[in-house]
Amino acid sequence: MQVHADRERCCGAGMCALTAPEVFDQRDEDGLVVVLRSTPPAEFEADVREAVSLCPSGAISLTEEDAAALPG
Repeated sequence: MQVHADRERCCGAGMCALTAPEVFDQRDEDGLVVVLRSTPPAEFEADVREAVSLCPSGAISLTEEDAAALPG
């Protein structure tokens, strides 16, 4: 899973940081989203998916990694 955040769309509601604080934070100056871990460990997957669904502006999105495309 790859986490993406669009600061142009972010409204600073902070639901992401409240729901998955290990993955998201907010900038002090304007409250916009900061992605702390763009490829979070599997243990945070449920929280990240919930944060995406709760984002009122739709600023957070996910892309799934294709296991066949990974080396090894």
